[in-house]
Amino acid sequence: MKKFFSIILVLAILAAIAGAVIYNKIWGVNVADAQEEYTFTIREGMTIEEVSTELLDQGILIDKANFEQVAKWMKYDQTIKPGRFKAKKNWSNRALISALRSGVQSPVSVTFNSLRTVEDLSGRITRNIQVDSLSFLAYITDTNTLQKYGKTRENILSLFTPNTYEAFWNTSVESLVKRMHKETDKFWNATRLEKAKSLNLSPEEVYTLASIVEKETLVKKEKPRIAGVYINRLKRGMLLQADPTVVFAVGDFGIRRVLNKHLAYDSPYNTYKYSGLPPGPIFMPDIGTIDAVLNYEKHDYIFFCAKPDNSGLHAFAKNNSGHAKNANKYRAWLNKRGIKK
Repeated sequence: MKKFFSIILVLAILAAIAGAVIYNKIWGVNVADAQEEYTFTIREGMTIEEVSTELLDQGILIDKANFEQVAKWMKYDQTIKPGRFKAKKNWSNRALISALRSGVQSPVSVTFNSLRTVEDLSGRITRNIQVDSLSFLAYITDTNTLQKYGKTRENILSLFTPNTYEAFWNTSVESLVKRMHKETDKFWNATRLEKAKSLNLSPEEVYTLASIVEKETLVKKEKPRIAGVYINRLKRGMLLQADPTVVFAVGDFGIRRVLNKHLAYDSPYNTYKYSGLPPGPIFMPDIGTIDAVLNYEKHDYIFFCAKPDNSGLHAFAKNNSGHAKNANKYRAWLNKRGIKK
């Protein structure tokens, strides 16, 4: 009988030890405490071994084998969901796996501004999501997409209002573009639409004009005045003669001085040769510049020229003679500094 009780005692101790081991695997700390919070990505098609290796390599997991064991007990290995997730320091395997199983993701920031082309946009907007830039570019320039959103290949950039947005890492390109369209519709509220209508311009044309203003000056206070110059020219049927459109047409963005050979370049973007606005934006204007166009300064200026003082400001003129004086001063200033192109 004594032997029997001894065996029972041993078995009880072993069971207690086994229970403690299992409890520790499930509830014991298995997320490191080097950071308060960790952010990581689980990619489509990853196995449990690949997930655990990724977490270990990033210094998140303490014990890889324990994590894999509990993941199998909780059947996470059968339902691995891709996405961008967060883990807090000192989490247990159960807490971590429960978060992963829920599929609740940590949003990522999608930021884009100060871009020149749709190719630039594609590279920037996909930095923090799983969609690759080539797939994004192919989608937004596809005929069906352009028709769906009422855009052209030349003005599709106007579908994107520069800002910082939140999205999920594994969002699809279709969902992302749909979201950007929704945000742009929100931006173009009744007030802005009415102001565009009063200018006899569509939102796309306002965006294009704003892109020119954006490249003409970095000085915020000047933007409404420069916008007013171009609106005066449009109203009078004058050529816009905007140097930034010539630079865009030529495709040499290092040009510091627009020369006659550049002005002769044949392109619908060359506003020295073709009247009206170019077929699309030459840059992604910021929100403030779009509003500067919509709230342009009313005046009689039809010319402006950079001031010869490296201030970034411009001298404005109401006639050819006034502009010629300003332009000659600026050319002399460029020549003095040896800026030939």
